[in-house]
Amino acid sequence: MSDSLPIPLSPPLTTAQQTALVNLVRRASRAEIMPRFRTVTRAEADTKSGPTDLVTEADRQAEAMLARGLQRMFPHALIVGEEAVAENPDLRDAVAEAELAFIIDPVDGTWNFVHGLPLFGVIIAVTRFGRPVLGLLHDPVSDDWIIADEASPARLAAALGSERAVRVSKGGDLADLQGYIHFYLMPQDQQERVAPLLATLARCFTLRCSCHEYRLLAQGAADFILSGVLNPWDHAAGVLICQQAGGVAWMLDGRDYNTAITEGFLLCASDQATWDRLRDHFDCLLED
Repeated sequence: MSDSLPIPLSPPLTTAQQTALVNLVRRASRAEIMPRFRTVTRAEADTKSGPTDLVTEADRQAEAMLARGLQRMFPHALIVGEEAVAENPDLRDAVAEAELAFIIDPVDGTWNFVHGLPLFGVIIAVTRFGRPVLGLLHDPVSDDWIIADEASPARLAAALGSERAVRVSKGGDLADLQGYIHFYLMPQDQQERVAPLLATLARCFTLRCSCHEYRLLAQGAADFILSGVLNPWDHAAGVLICQQAGGVAWMLDGRDYNTAITEGFLLCASDQATWDRLRDHFDCLLED
């Protein structure tokens, strides 16, 4: 898979490095996230791009702890966190140029977190020149995680040591599909085009948490995810995990996903036939 990259690269992280990464994420969850769950109030949360785009001390402190730990473990890597990009947007562009980058979403699903819903997670993506090569989706509440790299299948692991492979659904016809569509993040003109198409599908919704949306996709509980907001901290890990769980992930126009892409729609689905049906169904979005 490295044939398309600018230079020959070593294999993905070793087993020991992956274990160290998981342990770092678990420590950050215990130290900085879970003690603040259901103690932070809406009034204490700050906003970023809008009134529902929230950030808390849990986000800031967890990202700081993760960034410090990752920089110690991988001193030559680029470390990019969602909150750091909010302060310095140029950091996002640097990911596509980095031989090795770690992308951190310290609390994915902050709106849920602030409102006391136990549906949030920590996302870590490892990329090479913008292409995902490892993904980690950690649930701090249950302390389990889905992890995959480009050389191994996606698997669900828990604190007590259990581990099992995960597999996407079998897909199917449009009327049988259920998945996540980030409808309310679309501009109004796109919403007006997409809204009539939703009734054709079995069920469309959103969890306000990419971490758990991708976890459920990888475990076969959902058939697809369609998103037009391409923040790499939301999607890079999930794309790789979807693929390593047997699914497919492409931009709606057929391009390979890369963090350098900032416009368009990302469609992840359980298999190529299902992806094709959904692409044809939502081809109105290609008009943009």
